[in-house]
Amino acid sequence: MPDRSPHPDGEPWQWPEATWRRIVGRARAGRSLHPASWPGGARCAVALSFDADHETIPLRDNDESPMRISQGQYGHRQAMPRILRLLEREAIPASFFYPAVAALLDPDEVRAVAGAGHEIGIHSWIHEANTTLPREAERDLTLRAADVLTRLAGTAPVGMRTASWDFSVNTLDIIREMGLLYDSSLMADDDAYELMHDGQPTGIVELPPEWIRDDAVYYNMVRFSALRPYTPPSAVEEIFRAEFDGAWDERGLFLLTMHPHISGHRSRLPVLARLIAHMKAKGGCWFATHAQVAAWCKEQAGMA
Repeated sequence: MPDRSPHPDGEPWQWPEATWRRIVGRARAGRSLHPASWPGGARCAVALSFDADHETIPLRDNDESPMRISQGQYGHRQAMPRILRLLEREAIPASFFYPAVAALLDPDEVRAVAGAGHEIGIHSWIHEANTTLPREAERDLTLRAADVLTRLAGTAPVGMRTASWDFSVNTLDIIREMGLLYDSSLMADDDAYELMHDGQPTGIVELPPEWIRDDAVYYNMVRFSALRPYTPPSAVEEIFRAEFDGAWDERGLFLLTMHPHISGHRSRLPVLARLIAHMKAKGGCWFATHAQVAAWCKEQAGMA
């Protein structure tokens, strides 16, 4: 959540120029890393990702409801096997971002995902909101999460997606300290770009997500709240297809974020299956993990 404590420079309309320039400069989009070409002469890069939150959402919220926890367990119990079967059938790699607690609850799942050739990325400790944490707490949780995923997947993660895309004023410093290749939490472009800090290039690749290309905003449901899934799967499919078609037309990147416990249901996973069929029929698509896309964009840009 944003910090609502009094600002030392007063209200925003009172801020001197140096204050608002400092704020927007913490993690700002630098040069575009949209490459001149994709591997094999492909026209478009497709990066499918799954945030495997499972039970961590209610746990983060201090919600011990067996009902809420069971919704998360569905992601492991039913959705992940369906998703992995679909990806295997289509011979497509994907990136799976795990909160460490979800990985520790289902370690064999993480091993199976990594063993199938998919990428494992950092996605918090227990889906905590970074903007609510002191710097040292955020740093400690991120480092611990990376250690857990390294141990379970057998290789160190090279990328991170902050939980709920909650990127704090300290997150970029932590990413740089860890020497990660990329982040996938910020939304300043459709295509990859280099992150800047205080006007200086960081060498970190940003692979921008967007709420438009996320299943949760269309399908999510929270009892005792106004959050209801008003959008039918057919409309979600139409939106995702339009986003892909735009990326294909512009020879760019199509990055899609899904959640097993949300998109892994019988009525929803076929949306992804039909989208993949559409992409393959259109042709010229390079299906890659986030790490592969980030590495290609960085190499093509001549970044050290």
